[in-house]
Amino acid sequence: MATDVISPNIARIYLTERAARKIRELLEKDGISPERGGLRVGVQGGGCSGLSYAMRLDTQARDRDKIFEEHGVRLFVDPKSFLFLNGTTLEYEETLMRQGFVFQNPNAARNCGCGSSFTA
Repeated sequence: MATDVISPNIARIYLTERAARKIRELLEKDGISPERGGLRVGVQGGGCSGLSYAMRLDTQARDRDKIFEEHGVRLFVDPKSFLFLNGTTLEYEETLMRQGFVFQNPNAARNCGCGSSFTA
């Protein structure tokens, strides 16, 4: 398998400890091994701003995926999505008004009000 494990000090996606805890919890709930599995994040066309974020649990990396390991959790990103997500921090927010993952994307020229789509 030709995957890239990204070393620190170069282009990457960041993960907060709170987001990592939530991902670990979701992996355990679905019976996915954190040593092989992780959260797949990506970008797809659509949403009110043109591009939308996509996330799902995955049992293993795919060929050509970029793999980011932080706080004991793995993120899988396909090369095309990585162009839009490089430098992004994935956070997990729990407030009275909102609960869920939040993308803090420095590449987004404009975000929609709901935070699930953006323009690059």
